[in-house]
Amino acid sequence: MQVVKIIMKEIKKRSGCPVSSSLDLLGDKWSLLIVRDLMYYKKCTYGDFLKSDEKIATNILAARLSTLEDAGIIVKLDHPESKVKFLYQLSEKGIDLLPVLIEMYIWGEKYFMLSEHHIEFLKEIKKDKQAFIDKLTDKMKKAIVSK
Repeated sequence: MQVVKIIMKEIKKRSGCPVSSSLDLLGDKWSLLIVRDLMYYKKCTYGDFLKSDEKIATNILAARLSTLEDAGIIVKLDHPESKVKFLYQLSEKGIDLLPVLIEMYIWGEKYFMLSEHHIEFLKEIKKDKQAFIDKLTDKMKKAIVSK
């Protein structure tokens, strides 16, 4: 098994503020949706992301995948069944975004109408939020594939 080598390009930051720096990387309307799809919906190919309900444009998807890969949030792997396809997975850095997304779900529940699927998902989270985060984090970290 080979070790995954992550090469991160420096993201241009406006300041040393962690909120500002995080938004410089994740503040567009698509990046966290890609992370969400990798975390919760097990989407892992370019075509999978295109099928998301939000209907991301192909050029935007390609740009966001590249940015997330450059930042070390995701890793791009060769597809085992196709030489023209790639698989994407979260790196440990990407997996560490799980608590952020969970808090966004909880905040969103307070202010937006949710689908039944999301209501059930939040019920599961609220049973024991930290246990949910720990369990999903462990599951995702075990699933990391080395190049």
